[in-house]
Formats: sequence, structure tokens, C-alpha cells
Amino acid sequence: MTKLITSHVNQSRHKQALSIFHHMHTTLPISLDPHVFTLVLKSCTTLHLPLLATSIHSHLIKTSFLTSNHFLSSSLINFYGHCLSLNSARKLFDETPQPNVIVWNSIIALYSRSQHISSAIKLFNIMNVPPNESTFNPIIAALSLSNQNNASFQAVKFYRKMIELKLKPSLITLLALLRASVLTAALNLIKEIHGYGIRNDIDSDPQMSSGLIEAYGRCGCLMNSRLVFSGMRVCDKDVVVWSSLISACALHGEAREALEIFREMEVSGVKPDGIAFLGVLKACSHAGLDDEALGCFMRMHRDYGVEPNSEHYSCLVDVLSRAGRLYEAYEVIKGMPVKVTAKAWGALLGACRNYGELGLAEIAARALAEIEPDNAANYVLLAKIYASVGRQEEADRMIREMKEKGVKTAGGTSWVVYSES
Repeated sequence: MTKLITSHVNQSRHKQALSIFHHMHTTLPISLDPHVFTLVLKSCTTLHLPLLATSIHSHLIKTSFLTSNHFLSSSLINFYGHCLSLNSARKLFDETPQPNVIVWNSIIALYSRSQHISSAIKLFNIMNVPPNESTFNPIIAALSLSNQNNASFQAVKFYRKMIELKLKPSLITLLALLRASVLTAALNLIKEIHGYGIRNDIDSDPQMSSGLIEAYGRCGCLMNSRLVFSGMRVCDKDVVVWSSLISACALHGEAREALEIFREMEVSGVKPDGIAFLGVLKACSHAGLDDEALGCFMRMHRDYGVEPNSEHYSCLVDVLSRAGRLYEAYEVIKGMPVKVTAKAWGALLGACRNYGELGLAEIAARALAEIEPDNAANYVLLAKIYASVGRQEEADRMIREMKEKGVKTAGGTSWVVYSES
């Protein structure tokens, strides 16, 4: 019976596992071992069954299992953290006698995944048992996703500590470190991770390859992105990998190469997704390839059933605006089936200044005032457009209006708008 429950849980058939447990617990004259309860608690956590799990906890308190089986303690802590509250999980952890690394890892992982990173690090610092790979992995992953100051540098610091202890980072940890490497512009660390992947035969994993392509590209090493891509087996080049290389090319202004890679992807039989199309549109925008961008946009839904989102529309508006096709860009905005973003209106407003188009500039500025009323740059830009066409009084009026509404410019700056003619 225990083997059958194990099989069901391992294959995510949690309802079947609980049904067998109920049968064993209520009808069979046998004592259940701790492993069964560990499995059942995992099912309770997955299915979010707090009543059953807490009743199991009450039953376990009457046994000696909790004082002798750390896997059970870990499973209970995990359940409370996921289904009830972090505080209740922490209370249970604090009540656990002599927690081993498994129990420590459970509470640290809960804090890390809930983005309570400082609490996770405090626990790490007071651990009275040697940490293992599972101690570091969730902390590094959480730090790589955090917006806190120096979080990425902390992620790298934990990685260095991990290597110092001769522990092996998981693939998920390496992917998290690649994100941190980009944010800290640590090209040497990207190369180090790449080398680690080669030595441990995980560099060919599609996720790893995609992460390396993106990281190299965003750190200014497009050549290395190409090398990683060319070294992959054709069967491993999924849409994520292709999209990563397209985006890397777009970032470096290699629009023609991005378009060529997109065509190669189509020829290889890989169906492009929204991210791939976004990469191509960005590449076209950087290079001023307005016709190519328009053609690409039209093909999204027509050929592949991909629904454009606000980012796709904003890119199209940007490329048309840059090319001076202002009224076409405006028509795109008016026809958007999704909420028009400040990015789209901002692209149109900026281009209106370059091309001296006052009418559309006023429309865009009014829309931006609704979306982001506290952004001084929009008022100033429209004022500059007025000034550029000799309408200084209206330029001054815009600055007065901005001040009357209490809209402040960025710290340490001031604006003087005047006619350049």
C-alpha cells in the first residue's frame, strides 16, 4: 500500500493517494509508518486541504514521530507555509527539537519563495548545521528576482560561498545566477557559469543555452550568443532559444540578422511566439525598418494565430512614428484592442516633435496626461513642440499648467522652454 501511495504522489495523482490513505487508516488493522504521513502531507499541500493536514498533525503529536522524523517535520512546515501562514510555519519550526538541514531548508525556502529574503538570510546565518545545495538554491533564486538594492550582488556572494563549500549549484540556480550576472554586468561570471555547464555536461540543456544566449547578448557579447546557439543540436533549438538569439540581435541593432534568424526559425519548423515577434519588431524599430515591421505585425495573427499585446502595438507605433508615418501610427493606436500604454503615446509624441506635427502632439499629450498625470516630461515635450513652431505663449502656458498642478520635474533639473527659431 505504501508503494502504491508513493507511486500516486510521485505522478501527481494526489486524490488517488489520499483515497488509499483513507482506506488504510480506517479499515486496515495496520500501523502507518512516518513515510506514509509524509506523502499524504505532500498531497494535502498540493490540493490545499488544511483540515485534513491539521488533523494529521494532531494525530502525529500523539505519536513519537515528530521528535524522531525530520522528514515529517519538514513536510508539516512546508504545508503550514503554503496553505496557512508563514508565521504558523515559523512557530512549528521553532518548536522542532534539534532541526536538521532538511528542516532548516524547508523554512528558508518558504521565506525565500515568499520574497521575505532578509528573514531567509537571517535564518541562514544562524544555522547550527552545515548547509547543503538545497539551502542555497532558493536564496539565490529569490535574490536574482528581487528589486532590492544589491540583491544581485548578494546572489553572486551566496554562489561564491556555495562553491567555497564545494557544493554543486542546480540548473535552476545557474539560471538565476545568469539573471544576476546581467544585472551586475558580470561578463566573467557568465563565462564562469558557461564553463561550469560544459564541465558538468549541462551546457546543452535548452534552458541553459537560452539563458546563456540572453545573458551574453545583454552584456554586449553577441558573438558568444551566436557561438552558444550554433553549438546546439537542431532538435534542442525550441522557440525560447530562437527568441533569445533574435532578442540579442535586436538589442545590438542587428536588425537584418534578427530577421534572417526569424526566417531560419520558420524554415526549421519552429512556430514563433509573441516573444519572437516582439524581438523582430524591436529590431525593426532600432533600424528604422518600418515596412518590415508592419509586415511582421500583420503575420502574427494571420499566419500563426498570435494575438498582439500592448508591447507589440507599442513597438509598431514606435517604428512607424520614427519613420514619419505619424498618422498611420495614430490609426494603430486608435485601433488597439488592448489598453493603450504611455509607451505608445510617448513614441508618437516624441516623433511629433521631430517632425513638427502639432495636431497629433496635442492629442498624444492629452492622452498621456490621463495615463501619467505626474510625468513632467510630457508637459515639457509639448511645450517644446509649441516653441518650435513659434507658439511661445502656449509653450509658457504648458509650463504654468504643469506647475499649477503640482507636477514636479526630476530632482536637480529645471526647464526653460523657448523657440529655437
